[in-house]
Amino acid sequence: MNSPALVFDLDGTLVDTAPDLLGALNAVLRKEGRRTVDLADLRHLVGHGARAMLDEAMKRTGPAADPERLPGLMDDFIAHYRTHIAAESRPFPGVEETLETLKSSGARMGVLSNKPQELTSLLIPAVGFTRFFRAIHGAGRLEVVKPNARVFHHVIEEMGGEGAGAVMIGDSQTDVATARAVGCPVIVLTYGYSSVPVASLGADRLAHDFREIPRLIKELLG
Repeated sequence: MNSPALVFDLDGTLVDTAPDLLGALNAVLRKEGRRTVDLADLRHLVGHGARAMLDEAMKRTGPAADPERLPGLMDDFIAHYRTHIAAESRPFPGVEETLETLKSSGARMGVLSNKPQELTSLLIPAVGFTRFFRAIHGAGRLEVVKPNARVFHHVIEEMGGEGAGAVMIGDSQTDVATARAVGCPVIVLTYGYSSVPVASLGADRLAHDFREIPRLIKELLG
């Protein structure tokens, strides 16, 4: 098999999920009698998971959350998010057409996210992307998550092996660390949810627009 294996992060790479994550967060804050927060306050935390967002939002709107109450608040967050998984979340510009191009060229594609598996499996069909991916892996399928090399290898195996080479495509330090752990090149999208300047992440290539991905893959794999 000589087709490349492309492994994509989800939030901040394929889909702008920040609006619906913020909606779930603000639903919890309102229930707690707190003021709501806006996207500028917390966008940089999206890639760090719901708990980090919730913890920071509570600190910004009043006393920090009682650690004993955090699990219940997380349950409220997940419940709201589950029922609004793609109310406002949309693929980033150029993503769908580029995935079509890559699929037509024979590339094998998979998703590797640290979003819980249940939510990953809901979001992908909600935005109409199921047809593109041979493997969809979220947190919880294995006992480890990115940047552990095992989860990357698991996705590659589900896709049928590395073939002509593997590339990680993401938006964060976690994605770069995953690629380094397995020894494959990584492309980082500059529009994502990184909490630090993307130029400092050490990616093999930076993409300012998703439509650059096919060209950059050719540069990396030849």
